[in-house]
Amino acid sequence: MTVKDGWRGRFLEDFEVGDVYQHPLGRTINETDNTWFTLLTMNTNQAHFNAQVGESSEFGRMLVASPLTIAIAMGQSVTDTTQNAFANLGLDDLRLTAPVFVGDTIWSESIVLEKRESKSRPHAGIVTIRTRTLNQDAVEVLSFRRTFYVHRRDSAGSASLFPQAATPLTVEGRS
Repeated sequence: MTVKDGWRGRFLEDFEVGDVYQHPLGRTINETDNTWFTLLTMNTNQAHFNAQVGESSEFGRMLVASPLTIAIAMGQSVTDTTQNAFANLGLDDLRLTAPVFVGDTIWSESIVLEKRESKSRPHAGIVTIRTRTLNQDAVEVLSFRRTFYVHRRDSAGSASLFPQAATPLTVEGRS
């Protein structure tokens, strides 16, 4: 039997300016997500958790809290961009371009804008991406630039920490 590495994410060497990553996981935002997020973050604007206030607004329904949309979009991009990052350095040009509502499904994609080696950390480099988020109707609802430190493939920070079992994993009935 052969052990195959799972997806470990991209390292500095894998990024090329102009590459586009369409992040594979869409996310439908439900009312519980929105309500819990507003309560956890102490957002007291009732447009996010009071149906009557939402219905009386210009939108006619509750809005998803913008920081929740931002958090999901950043999370959607991790598997392709920052799985091997060790620090975010900046979040710039954040634009909330259309409202997001409970029941919307959002998808994100990122393009690599810049890549350079770190002058102070030879085990890493700095990458800048632009991420945009679309709803189920292909309307852009959010965009931002993010800059982060990412490990090189051969750096100590990129080593797998997966524990080694005392016994091998086997297929039942096979030796």
